Amino acid sequence: MATAPLLDSPLNAQDVARGIGRLFWQQKRSMLTEVMLPGGRRVDIMALGEDGRFAIVEIKVSVADLRGDTKWPDYLPWCDEFYWGIPAGFDASLLDEECFAPGACGLIVADRFDAAILRPASRDPLAAARRKKATLIFARTGATRQMHANDVFLAEGR
Repeated sequence: MATAPLLDSPLNAQDVARGIGRLFWQQKRSMLTEVMLPGGRRVDIMALGEDGRFAIVEIKVSVADLRGDTKWPDYLPWCDEFYWGIPAGFDASLLDEECFAPGACGLIVADRFDAAILRPASRDPLAAARRKKATLIFARTGATRQMHANDVFLAEGR
């Protein structure tokens, strides 16, 4: 029997994603985690709003992970808004450093139950062709996951 995580244990990326998911739900955005982009990059969170705009969130739960990440600029061409997602208690001032583009990148702090935008992201609208490609990636990822959830043979790769 699986046990629930201890509520006083350190927050992990899944906890942060859950809190951000609740925030996006309130904002009428649909969200997927672990979305593969062309070129093999995998975003932590991709969200689609009612207005057709995309947000990408890169979650960081440790300073080492934050400092070692050099791939996040590759996500910018795939979203209208980019956010850093961090757990409550993380030193948010680290993301004020110029190398993390604080003038363009938003900041979300989350726990297991909710999240708040500490700094809004600037909006850089996607070109129509890129938006179409992003929409297809989002739709196919969600549909494929639904198919796998409903069919044990697909889920097992048969």
